[in-house]
Amino acid sequence: MRVHFHGAAGEVTGSMHLVEVAGKRVLLDCGMCQGSAEMEASNADPFPFEVASIDAVVLSHAHIDHIGRVPLLVKRGYRGPIFTQQATADLLPIMLLDSASIAEGDAERFNRRRRAGEPEQVPLYTREDVKLVLEQVQPLAYDTQTKIVEGVEVCLRDAGHILGSAIVELWGDGRKLVFSGDLGLHGTPILRDPTAVQEADLVLMESTYGDRNHRDRAETIVELGDILESAWRDGGNVLIPAFAVGRTQELLYWFARHWEDWQLSRWRIFLDSPMAGKVVEVYDHHHALFDADAQAVWRGTPNPFRLPNLRTTSTTEESMAINRIEGGAIIIAGSGMASGGRILHHLMQNLGRRGAHVVFVGYQGNGTLGRRLVDGARWVRIHRKDFRVNAKIHTVGGLSAHADQQGLMAWFGHFEPKPALALVHGEDKAREALAGEIGERDGVEVTLARPGTTLDV
Repeated sequence: MRVHFHGAAGEVTGSMHLVEVAGKRVLLDCGMCQGSAEMEASNADPFPFEVASIDAVVLSHAHIDHIGRVPLLVKRGYRGPIFTQQATADLLPIMLLDSASIAEGDAERFNRRRRAGEPEQVPLYTREDVKLVLEQVQPLAYDTQTKIVEGVEVCLRDAGHILGSAIVELWGDGRKLVFSGDLGLHGTPILRDPTAVQEADLVLMESTYGDRNHRDRAETIVELGDILESAWRDGGNVLIPAFAVGRTQELLYWFARHWEDWQLSRWRIFLDSPMAGKVVEVYDHHHALFDADAQAVWRGTPNPFRLPNLRTTSTTEESMAINRIEGGAIIIAGSGMASGGRILHHLMQNLGRRGAHVVFVGYQGNGTLGRRLVDGARWVRIHRKDFRVNAKIHTVGGLSAHADQQGLMAWFGHFEPKPALALVHGEDKAREALAGEIGERDGVEVTLARPGTTLDV
């Protein structure tokens, strides 16, 4: 068994790992690079392997940094099966069609404003390309070992990161590889805890927060309530960049739980996302994947997705109308790193207002607008215009959907005997810290994967 690392190897986006096993080639994830303009431009580069040589694709979950280049893979000739968990299969069309729509819109706006001599921009892929992808998807249930190609079997375990997220167990050539995908935190609302896996010859493990532990979730929820109270006194809007799947649902869960003590009835709450209603339908269809507490909340009043003053906006005109509101609105919109999508337009309208608050509730990758804001930038450029940052910027790290250092070490600690370990999906500072801690505790030599790194097991 041989593993080639091609993405999310020294960074936190662009997940893509190629496994050669039993004479077959299996691609684990095919994600989009997100961050700086250079990183995003690299998505259009040729794949670092022959597309036609791939026999199967396995996707760990539905976030764009893990699935966003699948339509490009198909566009360039891949015709094999795409395996993923059932809930992820239901989320794929929502996520990929939205990604294609954004790419088409960005290209249209660029071409409308392009300067003399600038080449015409072509979208990475279109909604028509996405339709071809969906014909190749083969859903799998959790905890069911399945032959995906001759000589190779896969079993998906619940990773507790977002709905349908999976740890991938892969067998072939008498060897077993475990790919963590993205691991969630123990005790995360809505989702079940990540599954403990005990045997492997090689583990590929994410390391997003490998150098830190999250703030206690209870303290984080108090902090979020305090931010909303402060924002109400300041008279401005609250902007929350959040990915449409995962963080958005958790935010609404906490809004429902604290409806009265946070006095949320006084706010106008907007979920500004054309895909939001479709995501709600997927969640409603997969209640069996919720933990017990979440199932009780969903049966209660108010339901997180049906708060009395929650308005889900789908059209461009509805989104633009929100920008006329100068205070008293909570606006949740994507993307979570403020690297694209509708949140950019709301930031353009609100960053200059001293009463406005911007709340980041997830990881902000290098080169993203979100990272620049949390690092204290006083001016930022959005759609070729410069905006002064007068709004208050908050980072609420305890709502992360990723396991922290303690959680990652605990999950790896279940393996006996200790397998070889390669760290992916993390920046070097985080990976080096986690590698040091695990090496000291377990005596394991840890590989920090880089694009082009190859491991044999």
